[in-house]
Amino acid sequence: MGKHVRRYVMGAMIVAAVMLTAGLVVAQEGVPPTPAPASPAPALKVDTGDTAWMLTSSALVLAMIMPGLALFYGGLVRSKNVLGTITHSLVILCVVSLIWVLWGYSLAFGPDVGGFIGNLEWFGLSGVGGEPHAVYGPTIPHQVFMLFQLMFAAITPALITGAFAERMKFSALLLFSALWVTLIYCPMAHWIWGQGWLAKMGALDFAGGAVVHISSGWAALACALVLGRRQGYGTAQMVPHNLPMTLLGAGLLWFGWFGFNAGSALGANALAASAFLATHTAAAAGGVSWMVAEWLHRGKPTSLGIASGAVAGLATVTPAAGFVGLFSALFIGLAAGAACYGAVVWKSRLGYDDSLDVVGIHGVGGVLGILAAGLLASKAINAAGADGLFFGNPGQFGVQLLTAGVSVVFAFLGTLMILKLVDWTVGLRVAADEEERGLDISQHEERAYSQM
Repeated sequence: MGKHVRRYVMGAMIVAAVMLTAGLVVAQEGVPPTPAPASPAPALKVDTGDTAWMLTSSALVLAMIMPGLALFYGGLVRSKNVLGTITHSLVILCVVSLIWVLWGYSLAFGPDVGGFIGNLEWFGLSGVGGEPHAVYGPTIPHQVFMLFQLMFAAITPALITGAFAERMKFSALLLFSALWVTLIYCPMAHWIWGQGWLAKMGALDFAGGAVVHISSGWAALACALVLGRRQGYGTAQMVPHNLPMTLLGAGLLWFGWFGFNAGSALGANALAASAFLATHTAAAAGGVSWMVAEWLHRGKPTSLGIASGAVAGLATVTPAAGFVGLFSALFIGLAAGAACYGAVVWKSRLGYDDSLDVVGIHGVGGVLGILAAGLLASKAINAAGADGLFFGNPGQFGVQLLTAGVSVVFAFLGTLMILKLVDWTVGLRVAADEEERGLDISQHEERAYSQM
């Protein structure tokens, strides 16, 4: 084991050195040639091309949830829990969709109340129709922006389910998801995307590093700590029951992420193309970086490791995708693969049971991505953004540090309180005998596979 640890440490040092050199290179190279000049604010007029792209992007993000995340998580659990795990993503999509169109969208993006939350003026989508909104997409119908954001709201609590896979009651899941989206996700979305206090400070989060990945990752840590370990954790074998299913899910996540990030440009334009390129590059670099770190540490690369690294690269580049260029995205992906692999390795030493590594990939990746935006953001990529530290603006990195810190604390502590409330009302964890039989039977009276 000592040899493997030394190999991993050596690999991590190499990656860190590459990252430091990369930052200097990016800073010295400056901005891409002939950047496009800033254009005046567009008139409020629906553009059919932008609208078609945003509807497509909304569908792509939907595919990330069902079937992408559902298959990715479903393949990682034991066979007795696969249907229960897939059902988590399915029912969260249903529940959050209803919450979003009734009150969630208004809380997240409605007229600001003290920089903290939106009011309920848009309850039931009152006033959210076919005309563009000056802030939320001047060339697309307001309702299209709402639908796009609905998919973000749905995938975020679905990500959390990986932390408590194989042991939470279905009734608890329903109550937890409804409360969490309303009390944690909506305020955070408003702070950063809905003209809230962090937005006014200039926080950069292009597609959800804080709103989606930090919030879900650190909420996942709270869930893992409160629910405790699965029965037999550390002694019984808990290996993935169907890796091909997981790899298929990873591919669908990668595919859908182009809508997630490039769609956040809110139009079919050059910014969308730049975010698309950054997304793909970071995913590829993350897969390679995780593979190398795992190879050095464990002596063998795995298919699951490569897929996990790609997802880590995707999650980490998300907040920066619209603010950074090609080489910055490459370095973000390399850092993500190594850092998130290290976080997963350390999980076993810290002793908490995050079943499907939500904390290590989304929690750590989200923080790393928010900070990377503060280092590598360039006005040449997005004229509406700000330069980062490597482009002469150290203040932006300070804003990003504050954003990451506030997001971690709010998501973690807020989730702890919600979990206590759910436990007090319906109870959080299935009984010991139900956990032993598996969630498929105990919660749904179904089997994923017929007995041989």
